[in-house]
Amino acid sequence: MTTSVLCAVDVSDGDTDSAVLTEAAKIAALHDAQLDVITVLPDFGSSLVSGFFQPGFHQQAEEEAAKHLQELCIATLGEERNQTVRHVIATGSAYKEILTTAQKAGSDLIVIGASKADIKDFLLGPNASRIVNHSQCSVYVVR
Repeated sequence: MTTSVLCAVDVSDGDTDSAVLTEAAKIAALHDAQLDVITVLPDFGSSLVSGFFQPGFHQQAEEEAAKHLQELCIATLGEERNQTVRHVIATGSAYKEILTTAQKAGSDLIVIGASKADIKDFLLGPNASRIVNHSQCSVYVVR
């Protein structure tokens, strides 16, 4: 039985991620499971790129991502359903952060979209491919 569903979205890709979020919400509702929605920001503070950004840029990026994540969830799921969703903003490598969050949350299922594919990833995006290959729980890929 599924008790926790983690849905990974890229808030900059609303059309695709609305479909991913809809599928995750359907699965969570079917099992009466907790729905968590995560988006991952690149690490703007890493030593290689930090000099190119103004102080406080990362905090501002997190606030913007949180705002967009809320807007996506409300637009897709509705205000009432959004109240029960746990929103997660992570920083770092997308696939690593998604896998870590799933493990910490005790997620039984990760729902992710297949997008931005390269031929080497054989029709799965690079993050989706890594998550499928390295996840400790089931992964549902939405095309």
